Amino acid sequence: MYSIRPSTDPLGEDPLAKVLAPPPGETADQRAARLREEAEAKRVNDEIDERIKQERAAWKKQKNMFKLLLLGQSESGKSTMLKNFQLAFAPKAWKAERESWRAVIQLNLVRSINNILDILSQEMGKTPNATSPITSPFMRPVTGSSSGHGHANANDSGSPTAESPSSPPIQFSHTHALLKLRLAPLRRVEADLKQLIGAASDEITASNTTSALSGQDSGSSGDELSAAAPFENGTGRRRPSEYYVRSNASWREAVRSAYNRISGNDNNDMREGGAADGERLEDATDVIASCAEDMHALWKDEVVQELLKRRRIRMELAPGFFLNDIIRIAARDYEPTDDDIVRARLRTVGVQEYRLAMENYERPVGATASDVSRDWMIYDVGGSRTSRAAWYPYFDDANAILFLAPISCFDELLAEDRRVNRLEDSFLLWKGIIQSKLLAKCIIVLFLNKYDLLEVKLANGVKVNRYLPSFGERENTAPVLARYLFQKFRDQHREYSPQAGRPFYGYVTTAVDTEATASTLASVRDGVLRHNLHRADFV
Repeated sequence: MYSIRPSTDPLGEDPLAKVLAPPPGETADQRAARLREEAEAKRVNDEIDERIKQERAAWKKQKNMFKLLLLGQSESGKSTMLKNFQLAFAPKAWKAERESWRAVIQLNLVRSINNILDILSQEMGKTPNATSPITSPFMRPVTGSSSGHGHANANDSGSPTAESPSSPPIQFSHTHALLKLRLAPLRRVEADLKQLIGAASDEITASNTTSALSGQDSGSSGDELSAAAPFENGTGRRRPSEYYVRSNASWREAVRSAYNRISGNDNNDMREGGAADGERLEDATDVIASCAEDMHALWKDEVVQELLKRRRIRMELAPGFFLNDIIRIAARDYEPTDDDIVRARLRTVGVQEYRLAMENYERPVGATASDVSRDWMIYDVGGSRTSRAAWYPYFDDANAILFLAPISCFDELLAEDRRVNRLEDSFLLWKGIIQSKLLAKCIIVLFLNKYDLLEVKLANGVKVNRYLPSFGERENTAPVLARYLFQKFRDQHREYSPQAGRPFYGYVTTAVDTEATASTLASVRDGVLRHNLHRADFV
């Protein structure tokens, strides 16, 4: 039979009281210090308890939020589409964040100029007594024959120029050397802006910039499309190139802090390094403004344009292109427009979480406030192959999936795996998502994105059936290809969905066209919410 031991020792003393008793011989000062430490420990403990309580309440509230997944390969337009969501449905919050995009747009502009300077230095380095050639990791020439009928070699670094042997050499003048010298401070500006934003740059290039920028045949034939699994690690990696951020919130906080320091509205800003960031941002703006005329002269220079043409580089097709707005953006009092922000490029990696509070939203007829949440949680899931392997088990409670397939990339190869065509990769990723049982209850919305770039590419004479043999002899136009691809995606949806009759919506989009995209997103929002209510028998 078990016995219960008394809570006191044989002498009748409480062991807990002995532990909590003040040490023998404690002085008044020591006692005061001990009490302060105990009070501080209690304060910290109470703060932790309160934080846990708040997080528990937020989690309960989040359970009732409408959860949307933004999916698609890298550079499919997910971040741009998210900006359109914010612009269309949360204009007040959008306006409050507008200023923070100024540094990103400045970085886009400066980086483009520095890329041109890299190419210029490389070409001028071929002449005697010139500086050593500099390789630009962002711009890569078209490989294969100059006529555009050769095959691209995924492992070929290529010649630094795509001009034919019969082309006369480009003649540079003292003006070009002077522009290089006068624009040299932009190197430091780019580094400072990256440091301010918190951007890293040890990722692979975001796309096959050769084809994306050129609008020409990259030389890859249709029978080279790979059938690699959509969630495996890629091979054929390229050297570091595009900068990126891991946290969408941290860079905004850093830039906002810097602007607060400049404007003097930093009373509540205690972020470490805020003063230095403010000085760095102000100096960058001054340098950009002082270089505005030289940047404009470089971009408009006929010799530079001829050099880019010979290399088949079309910078206007690249994300974050602002070279046609140099004077406006380089002004010291520049304020980003909505279109500027939508066009701005800042790559994110990993899973980014955004809370979107719908403003001025009218609920569907028959629905009450408790039926439809005004708060949406949008998850932007990293699109590179190396970040797809394990994300979807964590989103089995998502309500809808918005999948973006860039249809302009039918002639491009993945940066992560130069054996794989980007359009083929979109289909493989789509199939993996559609047949996932964990996501079986999600409403599916498909955006065939970058339709504007598709139109430009086909207008330049690129033949679809060279890269997509099944396209056959159909008319080589954007509307015909869009309808063809939409049917292919819809057929896969019907074939691989775990549930018959699963809701599916499809649209052709141009994410940088904010007005058209706003109308499309409104239709998507209403349609998705109505289906959700039907499922719950509210409508």
